[in-house]
Amino acid sequence: MLQVLAQIRQLDLLKDLDEEAVYKYLLEGSFSFTRYGVGNMVHFAGEQATKLEIILSGEVVIERIDENGDLMVITQFGEGDFIGGNLLFSSQAYYPLTISTTRPTTILEIHRDHLFHLLSSNADFLRRYLEYVSDHSVVLSDQINHYVNRTIREAVLSFLEYESQRQESNTIVLDMTKKELAHRFGVRRTSLQRELAKMRDEGMIRFDAETITILEG
Repeated sequence: MLQVLAQIRQLDLLKDLDEEAVYKYLLEGSFSFTRYGVGNMVHFAGEQATKLEIILSGEVVIERIDENGDLMVITQFGEGDFIGGNLLFSSQAYYPLTISTTRPTTILEIHRDHLFHLLSSNADFLRRYLEYVSDHSVVLSDQINHYVNRTIREAVLSFLEYESQRQESNTIVLDMTKKELAHRFGVRRTSLQRELAKMRDEGMIRFDAETITILEG
């Protein structure tokens, strides 16, 4: 409990709340928290949103199921990020995408009725909440459109550009298998392998099991 209290104090949204009040909310159940292991399902697509969730530690991925039944990673949420903040007070308060953990994760849960009380009684809390929800709704919408509409080659090129800058090299060392990389792009491994082979034959890249090298020109 003390560790959770310390983590709550680090959240921008809740940092101005009195510590004794937060402790009271936890005891009475207005605030609660859940610990998840690796690969645990947090919400299924179509599940009703009944509480605001804030990630205290760990990471979750937002995924969609494509027409082949495969999961495609849309984005990741980490420490301090909200889940469901833009849905709670909607007339259609249902998660449109699947949410699961990628590592051990602790999530704070604020039940909708209590959240409404905090929003209506604390102007600073309301402002911070609206700022976060507005900013992240735009970002998530852009990410969904980007992932859904791009081709496999566009996904590969975007990944290579990012990793090349991050690793400061044209030879990118993969920290995942080709199957895991295909999952990240939301495509089948064979489809990814076929596109990589085309790019190799066109002189764009060279690759093996552990690396992909971007060729100049």
